[in-house]
Amino acid sequence: MNKIDKARQEIDRIDSEMAKLFVERMKASEVVAQFKREKGLQVYDPIRENAVIEKNSKLVEDRTLREYYAAFLRNNMELSKKYQSRLLKGMKVAFSGVAGAFADVASKRIFPDGEKVSFGSFAQAYKSVENGECDCCVLPIENSFAGEVGQVIDLIFSGSLYVNGVYSLKITQNLLGIKGSKKEDIKEVVSHPQALAQCAEYLRRMGCKTTESVNTAIAAKDVLERNDRSVAAIASRETAQIYGLEVIDHDINESSANATKFAVLSRSSNERTRSGRMILLFSVKQVAGALAKAINVLGKYGCNMLSLRSRPMKEPAWQCYFFIETECDISDEKLEKMLGELSEQCERLKIAGYYSDTVDLGR
Repeated sequence: MNKIDKARQEIDRIDSEMAKLFVERMKASEVVAQFKREKGLQVYDPIRENAVIEKNSKLVEDRTLREYYAAFLRNNMELSKKYQSRLLKGMKVAFSGVAGAFADVASKRIFPDGEKVSFGSFAQAYKSVENGECDCCVLPIENSFAGEVGQVIDLIFSGSLYVNGVYSLKITQNLLGIKGSKKEDIKEVVSHPQALAQCAEYLRRMGCKTTESVNTAIAAKDVLERNDRSVAAIASRETAQIYGLEVIDHDINESSANATKFAVLSRSSNERTRSGRMILLFSVKQVAGALAKAINVLGKYGCNMLSLRSRPMKEPAWQCYFFIETECDISDEKLEKMLGELSEQCERLKIAGYYSDTVDLGR
């Protein structure tokens, strides 16, 4: 047997072994897909993917081959993601609003292969996951222009679901009208109060009447049904496509930095990572300095507070609870100690979830 025949025989043997390993790897991907369904996690995890490639590439000592091995790993991961997406096609994702609402846009970008289920309110979407009707829900928790979404924060405090991911969607508002409408035709603009507020200066210059709607997508649907060239809606480009409206003017919101954070919530908690983020909810004892002492506990264990919000409690009256996002690089043992010390200052204490970082969904 000559050298080329021997080399080909060796390649055939290696390919046979690789086929077995490939099946094993994809079987492991099935477990990962199931984990992501239970936790309400995105298929694509760039932080995890880059860490694996960096770690495993070092197994190849030859620097030239290491470059090709990194490409080989990326290709394997692409196939794994496609397989996971296929397995997750039946995943039910709840959101509040109708087709074209920003929550719908966010849901499609986070779970492109999931089945989107629309609900009439934040509470209904949340409850659909609690009762097992849906696998996870995508709900807004904060807008950079209008502030926190109190109804959703309250659901997280009182409900049983966990935040397993936070995603930022840049909000670009557009003026939408029926076919043939022009800017000079518009006498009335319909949209959600926040969208109207975000475009207040633009609307002031137009000098038109404004009408509030439940959300931006319903406003667009209303414009379509009224079929009046003098009426326009403020909504996204995706909404225009869904309802067959024309974009009369684009990027009309005052702040180009306007964005909404969406939380993905599911019935089971994500695994904590040492350098990840954590959401804490608590109410403090009604004694002097309790809140300051609770915050000092976080500082003692090196937790960086990214945000601190207070919300009124329904019961007892005139008391509030606190919503804190932190970055904590501590061991599980230290976390337990920290929670123990926090409990001494708190009436109620709840870890609402873990996530690695806020993911940018673009615009």
